[in-house]
Amino acid sequence: MATDRLKIYNGALLECGVRSITSLSVNEESRYLLDDVWNDGGVDHCLTEGQWRFAIRTQRLDYDSSIQPDFGLRHGFSKSSDWLLTSAVCQDEYFRTPLLNYTDESGILYADLDQIFVKFVSNDADYGMNFSIWPPAFTLYVKRYFASRIILQISNDDSRHTALLGSGTSRGLLDKALLDARNRDAISEPTRFPAMNWWNRARRSRGYRQRGDGGNPNSLIG
Repeated sequence: MATDRLKIYNGALLECGVRSITSLSVNEESRYLLDDVWNDGGVDHCLTEGQWRFAIRTQRLDYDSSIQPDFGLRHGFSKSSDWLLTSAVCQDEYFRTPLLNYTDESGILYADLDQIFVKFVSNDADYGMNFSIWPPAFTLYVKRYFASRIILQISNDDSRHTALLGSGTSRGLLDKALLDARNRDAISEPTRFPAMNWWNRARRSRGYRQRGDGGNPNSLIG
């Protein structure tokens, strides 16, 4: 089920052991505290805690001719306003060749190429801020993060404080929710086949030449 701002607030209050609110306009301290977290970039913080697949945006960038570096890398590429966390900067549209020689300064990428391809975690309404595509595990993490920001102000239940925030070397529910969200996000990634090393490539090539029957070397029955 898709979430929304009110559900995030009430989920956080549930973690704190505090009664829920009926709307985002109620005159209650808990709502004002959660508003402060929201306006302070609470969701953005959660989005920057992982390379979330649902929030990844891919773009092709052409260099900005209005940016004239004084020295070094020749071209500047402006980052969009919804860019939160860099995932990949590559030379090709298939993201097979990473761009290693670039710098990132004050919202601008500098490189010697005329065109680059990028992936980044976005807080655009169609990506990271699209509540309808949030996985349940990430939603729970956001609720617990919001709860962690306000629980000391609205709850006197020490056991809840400890359970949520952890104690010493013991992980709290917040850390566990983040770990679970990251793991589930990683599991959802399509299977990738590792690049074949030179020895296997040579062995396969010899196999084709010796057999000459066009058979499949990956098949047990040829």
